[in-house]
This record gives sequence, structure tokens and C-alpha cells, in this order.
Amino acid sequence: MSGTPPHVLRKRSVLIAGHRTSLSLETAFWEQLKAIAERRRISMNKLIEEIDRSRSAEDKPANLSSAIRLFVLRQLTSAR
Repeated sequence: MSGTPPHVLRKRSVLIAGHRTSLSLETAFWEQLKAIAERRRISMNKLIEEIDRSRSAEDKPANLSSAIRLFVLRQLTSAR
């Protein structure tokens, strides 16, 4: 775990389908997202692309940061 408190928003630039965009997520979500990507042996950008594609297919898609938070939450609760 990093030295940054888990509730602090961190902005990062990511590459999604060849386009740069910035995302703001709490440190705790960035850390969990990284762990999920490592377990799947894919890059964080690839995982974020997958999340973006799945949310875009929804009738009323959430914004990407919200979609990532929900994805992480589902992953953590299904692991129990």
C-alpha cells in the first residue's frame, strides 16, 4: 500500500482505445484496480478499456470513474 491515505483522490492519465484521458479515483481504488490487473496479467490500461467497453454497452452508462469503482466493488465482494 502506498503512503497516500486511501481516501485521497488521485488523478492519472490513461490510454483507452488509443486516446488519452484523465481519471480521478481514490488511492484505495487505484491500488485495488492495479491488484486486479496484476492477477489477470494485463495492464491497467487494458483493464480500464474493458470496463469502459462494458459500461458503454449499458442503457444509461455511468461515468468511467464510477464504473471503475463499481467494478472494483463487485470484484471484492465476489472474492468472498
